[in-house]
Amino acid sequence: MEAHGIPDGSATAELPPGNDALAIRMRSALPALVGVPAIALLAWLLPGTNDSYLVYVAGLAGINVVLAVSLNIVNGFTGQFSLGHAGFMAVGGYVAASITLAVGSRWQLAFLPAALSDGLLFFVATLAGGAAAGLAGLLVGLPSLRLRGDYLAIVTLGFGEIIRVLIENMQVVGGSTGLLGIPPSATLFWILLWIFVVVLWSKRLRASTHGRALLAVREDEVAAEAMGVDTTGYKVRAFVVSSFFAGVAGSLLGHYLQLLSPRDFTFLKSIEVVAMVVLGGLGSISGAVIAAVLLTILPEALRPLQDYTGLDFRMVIYSAMLVLLMLLRPRGLLGSRELWERRARRRAPPEAT
Repeated sequence: MEAHGIPDGSATAELPPGNDALAIRMRSALPALVGVPAIALLAWLLPGTNDSYLVYVAGLAGINVVLAVSLNIVNGFTGQFSLGHAGFMAVGGYVAASITLAVGSRWQLAFLPAALSDGLLFFVATLAGGAAAGLAGLLVGLPSLRLRGDYLAIVTLGFGEIIRVLIENMQVVGGSTGLLGIPPSATLFWILLWIFVVVLWSKRLRASTHGRALLAVREDEVAAEAMGVDTTGYKVRAFVVSSFFAGVAGSLLGHYLQLLSPRDFTFLKSIEVVAMVVLGGLGSISGAVIAAVLLTILPEALRPLQDYTGLDFRMVIYSAMLVLLMLLRPRGLLGSRELWERRARRRAPPEAT
């Protein structure tokens, strides 16, 4: 099925035998071979804490990148409209923080330095938070993803509010006061690492058979089902993966701010993430990254205006710029395209006429 925005099937083609297959596998592993050492180098160069204001804002922008790219899997790739991302983020954040608070004081692997042992605990807690959010995504997705459009948006919005109200009434996780004293384990290294994972995973997903099925669902769900695509199954899988990464983002946020509050996970947070995905361009991974960074930095960049005028016009200007951008770029900053696709087109030789 050919549809706008669907890439070619080179990533899913059968591998040729011999050295060619080895070369293709090496090319596939190249991002990880280059990216992981680069992140390790950055971990050595970057500060380990968020004491600096710029580092603090950069960390929040990175967490929002993980959120926006994960929501893009559902809203962008499959064309579904989910408004419950803050709920999945809360599930992951509270589960991960509860694990590190409960186990942290008793956890120390004797064969590892303390920093590596704590880092391993944080990594395990982050995976557990992501898994809990993914399970919540499965429980919500199975009955609700047969719905479409506004109905699905209302169901996911209701789920997010249920999670927030439950947390407010659970004193074991701090209730409405919030969960305090979370260890500051989420350094920029961990945030960059998860940005790398979610972006690379989304890019590979989009070029795979599963990704092409998701894009087919987005373009025309009835036609995709008529062609034999299990539309509900693919939507549920996308929802679970998206929820997993939302839970990871929640874990990063709690261990970055060292506290979690139900007020951080209202439906306004979900709307904020949806705005990042729509502004970047539905289906565009790099667009979601750019929009998440832009919408995180913009309110902070406008903060000095309050010092000069004595009035807080930040949100007025912020909202006006959103309206202006959507009027000028109604399909988002990048539409459904990617930055790396633009470079590939520029390098491609002209077609023979």
